[in-house]
Amino acid sequence: MLVRSCGLAAVVIAVMAGAPAAHAGAVYPIADPDGFYYAPGNLGDSAPGDILRSRMMPSPWPGSTVWQLLFHSTDSRGGPIAAMTTLIMPGGPGPKPLVSYQPFVNSLGLQCAPSHALFDGGLKESAALNLLLARGWAVAVPDHLGPDSAYGAARMGGQITLDGIRAVERFAPAGLGNSPVGLVGYSGGAMATGFAGALAADYAPELNIVGIAQGGVPVNPGKIAIQVGDVPHPLFGLGFAVAIGMEREYPGELPLDRALTPAGFALRDRIANSCVDDIISAGAGHTISEVFHRGMENDPALIAAFHANALEIFPGVPRVPVYEWHGGSDQVPLDLAMATAGRYCAAGTPVLFDIIPGADHGTAILPGAINAYGYLADRFAGRPAPSNCH
Repeated sequence: MLVRSCGLAAVVIAVMAGAPAAHAGAVYPIADPDGFYYAPGNLGDSAPGDILRSRMMPSPWPGSTVWQLLFHSTDSRGGPIAAMTTLIMPGGPGPKPLVSYQPFVNSLGLQCAPSHALFDGGLKESAALNLLLARGWAVAVPDHLGPDSAYGAARMGGQITLDGIRAVERFAPAGLGNSPVGLVGYSGGAMATGFAGALAADYAPELNIVGIAQGGVPVNPGKIAIQVGDVPHPLFGLGFAVAIGMEREYPGELPLDRALTPAGFALRDRIANSCVDDIISAGAGHTISEVFHRGMENDPALIAAFHANALEIFPGVPRVPVYEWHGGSDQVPLDLAMATAGRYCAAGTPVLFDIIPGADHGTAILPGAINAYGYLADRFAGRPAPSNCH
């Protein structure tokens, strides 16, 4: 998800009908020209969170030190993948809390990943990172869309987030092995953050996660798509990009070749390596029926894939305190987010749910983030977590 709207309109309505086309199989991004990102041949000999490579990077933040870590993580089926995180260490003595910050990437090209965008000016949330570093906190920014930029595969994003924290804690030069950890993300970044929180107790129980801050969370993109329907939408391209990204992660279950119209193939080819702004521009004003053959909206494989990546449906719950914020006029449905938070409350998780009056998906980011960082500071200090669970 990007700010301002729920641009996932094409996702669940994407259908598995129509004649097979000449374009065979999922369309993957152009390989990164930097060999540092490539998985080693002995990837299977390592475990999730193990560091495969590390390097120091020039720091855009005066007084800080920056490393990039390639590490072992897992895809949606539990298979091994190589993933990346960028660790920013502010100056100053003593132990530091660690924040894993998941940006809203919303892209299909590998050049759009945070590990690139942090250094070329492309990361839209750089100001948020500055606020975290100013508090003296270490910040890890994972490439949570994975090595194929599988936009929409949120559960994998959660696993990459957790394994990235493991890697940072195992990276001796940083000295963060005993640090308390906070998770932060907004919109598309909140999907990965939310899954990391919901998975942590089973997937990475050894991590000392003390708090989660997530905002504008699309807890069920499929329901959002159904609500939008087959009407022109300015952010249609984002929904279409989710279909492409999910096919990359589930190539057997979601063969778009059987679903796309000629216009759909043309749009897929146009945005298959694009970052968010180009995706929005290319897809603006289009509709589902322009790019997909209609007919099999209830395809079981499609539904299963999207349910597996919907926080509303995923049975796991965070076992640490959660601060969640949402604009009162957010285009991402508030009722779905509140219902999911209510389920966490019922399971015993302290949740502080904050509605920003009058704010939409874009304008809710800053006020909620400021509150979120204060909330995490209290968790790092060991103060009791507030809750407005009923």
